[in-house]
Amino acid sequence: MIRREVIGRATTPEGGVVELVREASGFVLYADARILMTSRTHGSEEAMARIACHHVGARPRPRVLVGGLGMGFTLRAALDRLPADAEVVCAELLPAIVEWHRGPLGPLARQAIDDPRVRVVVGDVAEVISAAADEPFDAILLDVDNGPIPMTVVENWWLYAAPGLAALRAAVQPEGVLVVWSAGEDDLFRERLVAAGFATEEVRVAARTGRRKRRGRGETHVLWIGTRGAST
Repeated sequence: MIRREVIGRATTPEGGVVELVREASGFVLYADARILMTSRTHGSEEAMARIACHHVGARPRPRVLVGGLGMGFTLRAALDRLPADAEVVCAELLPAIVEWHRGPLGPLARQAIDDPRVRVVVGDVAEVISAAADEPFDAILLDVDNGPIPMTVVENWWLYAAPGLAALRAAVQPEGVLVVWSAGEDDLFRERLVAAGFATEEVRVAARTGRRKRRGRGETHVLWIGTRGAST
C-alpha cells in the first residue's frame, strides 16, 4: 500500500494552503485540507475540452485559453483535439503547480505544458481575460476553482459576476465559446451568463472518464456552455 505522502505545498495570495498529496488512489490536490481535485476523476475536465474543440477545432489557427492548469487533464484533452497550428494559453495562478508539472504531475497529462503550442502564463487568469479584448480567443475554458462559489481564492468571484462575465464575453471571438466548470448547479450564475449576452446551455457530465451518467449513480459535474453570436 502506498503511504500518504505530501509531495508539495503552496500558499495562495490570500494565505490559503494548497497541497499535492500522493495517496493509494492517486494524486490529490487539497485546498485548506479540502479535496480540490484528484487524478481519478477527470471526465468532466476532458468533456470541457471536447465541447470547446467541437466548436472551434476546425477554425484556422484557433486560439484557446485554458484557465487553470490543475492536474493538466483539460489542457491535454484540448491539445489532443486541436490542430498543429493552434495556440493555447494556459493561465495558472500558483507557480508551484506549474513546477509540479515539471516533476510528479507531468506524466498524468503527458507533459502537456511542454507542447510547442502551449504558452503557460503564471498569474491571474482575470488579467489575461481583461487584456484579450484586442485579440480575443476562439474558446475559453474556465476551471479555476470549484465553480461560481470560489473555494481556493476568494477574488475569483469577479470572474463569475457581471463585470467578469462582460470581460469574458469581450475576450471571446464572435461565434466563439466559453465553457465553465462547476462542481454543482447554480441557477443564479446561469442567469448571469444569459444577461451577459451568452447563448447558454447547461450540461451534466460524469466526473470519471469512461462512465456514462446513470440516474442516481456516479458523481457528476456541471458545465456551462456560453456561445457568442456572430454579430454581437
